[in-house]
Amino acid sequence: MRNIAMILSLAAAALVLPQAGQAKSSGITMAQARAIALHAAPGRIEKAEREREGGGLRYSFDIRQGNQIHEIGVDVATGRIVENKFEPLNARD
Repeated sequence: MRNIAMILSLAAAALVLPQAGQAKSSGITMAQARAIALHAAPGRIEKAEREREGGGLRYSFDIRQGNQIHEIGVDVATGRIVENKFEPLNARD
């Protein structure tokens, strides 16, 4: 009886372990998103945040370029730029 319990435990562990190695990535990090944003819009980041917008998660960066703010949004899951717009300094949110 003890041997059966041990065999069942080992079999259950064998079924679970391969799935753990196949876990999906949770997307890109803030540091990776920062590099993507600065590549698209060189300047000084004045504000960086992770936010939920449009039904998904994004990193949002306000990058100062002279007398304007270049707002870049980077999708957390894919690393794609999902927002790319300019704002005057006094219109920041």
